[in-house]
Parts: sequence; C-alpha cells; structure tokens
Amino acid sequence: MPLNRQKSMIAMWISLISNVLLTAIKLAVGWLFGSQVLIADGIHNAGDVIATATAYSSMKISSRPADHEHPYGHGKAEVLGSGAVALLLAAAAVYMGYHAVAALFEPPGEAHLMALIAAVISLLWKQWLYVYTIKLGRQMNSKGLIATAYDHLADVYASIAASAGIGLALAGDRFNIPILAYGDPFAGIIVSLLVLKLAYSMGREAIDILMEKNVDDRKLQQYQAIIKQFPGVKRIDRLRAREHGHYILVDARIGVLGTLTIQEGHDIGRGIKEKIKGEHSEVDEVLVHLNPWYPDEDKNSDDDPDGKRQPVNGSSSNVIIQVDDSG
Repeated sequence: MPLNRQKSMIAMWISLISNVLLTAIKLAVGWLFGSQVLIADGIHNAGDVIATATAYSSMKISSRPADHEHPYGHGKAEVLGSGAVALLLAAAAVYMGYHAVAALFEPPGEAHLMALIAAVISLLWKQWLYVYTIKLGRQMNSKGLIATAYDHLADVYASIAASAGIGLALAGDRFNIPILAYGDPFAGIIVSLLVLKLAYSMGREAIDILMEKNVDDRKLQQYQAIIKQFPGVKRIDRLRAREHGHYILVDARIGVLGTLTIQEGHDIGRGIKEKIKGEHSEVDEVLVHLNPWYPDEDKNSDDDPDGKRQPVNGSSSNVIIQVDDSG
C-alpha cells in the first residue's frame, strides 16, 4: 500500500477507535449522573462509529487498482461513502434538533460537574481529531477522510453545545437562576442547524462529483497554461476535468499541425500528460484528443468546440492519443 494511503487508513483507525471510546464514556457518564444531553450526545457518537466505518470501507474499496470492469479505478467509492456520511449527519441533526425542542417542554435535568468534564474532554479530543484528519484529507485529496473530518467537526459543535448547556445549568444551580437550566436545549437547536448545513454541503459536493461536474475554473486555467507551453499546440478546442474520488481525470482536445506524423503527435500528447501529472499530483490520467490544424485556417477553436472541423486536404479529422507510461 502506498505511504499516503497507509497514513489515511491509520487516521481512519484512530477516528474509529476514538469514536468507540467517546461513545462509551458519554453513555456511561450520562447514565451514571442522569445527564440527558450526554446520553443524547453519546447516541450521536454511536452514529459516528457507523459513519467512520462506512468511510473506512469506502476508502479501502477506492484504493483498489483499475480492472477490466472498472477501467477508471474505484475512486468514486469514497464519494459514495462521503454521501452516506452526509445522510448520517443529517439524521443526527434531525435527532438532536427534535430532542432539543422536546426538552424545552420538560422539567430541566440536574447538572453534574462530571458531565461537564466529560463534555469538555470530548470537545478537546474531537477538535484535535478534526484538525488532524482535515489536514491529512486535504493533503491527499481523500473524500472519505475529509468526510470523516467534517463528522468530527459536527461533534465539536455538539460538544460545545453540551458543555455550554451543562455549564449554564451548573451556573443556574449555583446562582439560583432557573432559566439557565434551559441553556442546553437552546444550544442544541443551534448546533443541529449547523450540523444540518454541514450535511447539506457534503451531500451536494458528493452529488456534483457523481454527476461528473467540471473541476473549478482555477484548476482548468492551470491545466490550460501547461498545454499552451507546448509549441506544437496551435489551439485548445476543449478542456475538461472531473473528480473521480481522490484523483482527477483530464480530457483535452487540442489542435496540432495536420501534417505531423503519428509519432510526433504521440510525443506532444505524452509531454502534455507528463507535465500536467508532474505539476498536479492529484491528476491520475490525461486523455489527449488531437484535431488537425492548418496554417490557412481562419477560424479559432471557439467556432469548433466539438473538434469536428474538416481539414482542407480531406484527411481524417480526429485522432485520440491515449498515452501510456511505456510509450
């Protein structure tokens, strides 16, 4: 297994074990001291165990090499895992919001210092896990790891709410301010909305990738600048790129002199591929599609976006150069 993938798997195992331990701590303390907010947060953490296991499984699948049935690899397994985590986060947000609203119509529970300590420990632990996984996930462009990081961030929000709610309740008992006992459910409502927004953003990104949305214009401009560095490229007819999980596939249609030999066209295509992959480690494959160009043409590439312009000598108009690493 490549070193980067090994680091990702270690991070997932750390996340999984942490979620199991935090679930046990919250449920145990919540049950022993009658803290409803900790019990609810512990149940939420139990959902995180499922979410982390889902993300881990999807990353294992995505790391498989391309095969006959999946020639573009298994990278989208991470996207499916990310979408599943988004659904679990949305369900957790609805669950927390429902119980927070219901708690407003019930007598407030008694607050305990141990419950506050457990909530603060969870907050600090989850904040460290978020920083650790989001940094590693962005570095490796791992959708599964990024999804897990956002799941940790949702737990940070929940732990802030639990800490604030328990802290307000303790302050209310200390200074005889009964209204402060309802600080926890109010904080829970706010947190549930934040988690729901987070789930929506994750789900929308997963859908965009599954629908093969183009990468952002900044990346396309970077790829375009590299292609224009090659003197043999006379025009760029079309440039597309799509995410396929933790890597990107680039599709370029370029115009080259129509009298070039196949070998010369191959060399241009190979150079473009090596240059793009060399400067952008997230790119896994570059498909170069050659269209013939002749000096007496007076039309630019925007007049022929599909590469269907016919050369003046009547020869074949389109050639696809799929450059391999051995050619």
